Amino acid sequence: MTKIIAFANQKGGVGKTTSAVNMAAGFAVSEHKTLLVDIDPQCNATTGIAALINNGAPDVNIYDLLINNVSIEEGISQTDLKYLDVIQSTRDLVGAEIELVGMMAREFRLRDILHPVLGKYDYILLDCPPSLGLLTLNAFSCADSVLIPIQCEYYALEGLSQLLQTIRLVQKHLNKNLEIEGVLITMYDSRLNLSRQVEQEVRSYFNEKTFKTIIHRNVRLGEAPGFGKPILLYDANSTGAQDYLSLTREILENET
Repeated sequence: MTKIIAFANQKGGVGKTTSAVNMAAGFAVSEHKTLLVDIDPQCNATTGIAALINNGAPDVNIYDLLINNVSIEEGISQTDLKYLDVIQSTRDLVGAEIELVGMMAREFRLRDILHPVLGKYDYILLDCPPSLGLLTLNAFSCADSVLIPIQCEYYALEGLSQLLQTIRLVQKHLNKNLEIEGVLITMYDSRLNLSRQVEQEVRSYFNEKTFKTIIHRNVRLGEAPGFGKPILLYDANSTGAQDYLSLTREILENET
């Protein structure tokens, strides 16, 4: 049975795309068939995994699937990782929010698109835009859970009430099965009091929904997207790679 996880936080720069890309790689190296879907017009997940994509930029991307009714099979790109496929994004997606407004069942476009491949993958990971518009709403309407990255900086919890309210509304009206997968603390620097304070705040606020795993601030983790590779393939011995492998294990163990 396929599990769909949306990576979301309307605040940018929190490690959302980094987490989506590296969790996709983590599941894949653990031999769980995974599909990474980039639904962010910034296309960062697409560029962050670009070196692994076999056919480069395809003729079909997520915009074509959402707006032009192209079949999902045409939009799936294989990668150098045997268990990882990807649906790429495009900057054309900026206009999709407006184009979706006039469509029937607009909140369920992504759900309908993904339906033919459910069962083919163990995990489908959705990298959402840093906003709570129709694209993110589409992700929430088809996801089983939402993973929320939070960075260790001032105002880390700012705006989260809006995100949680959106999740509650989706649970009430669109997807009653939607759950919070967990809250992930990112960009943690053990040398800083601020990081420890933010961790304490997050764990106090979300309790057991906070992952035990913490993603530490790591230079190699920041470099990897520039080479179009997940951290596991860029530097498997780095702190960032070990952190995401730990998170992979934690999620898989929680499933059993």
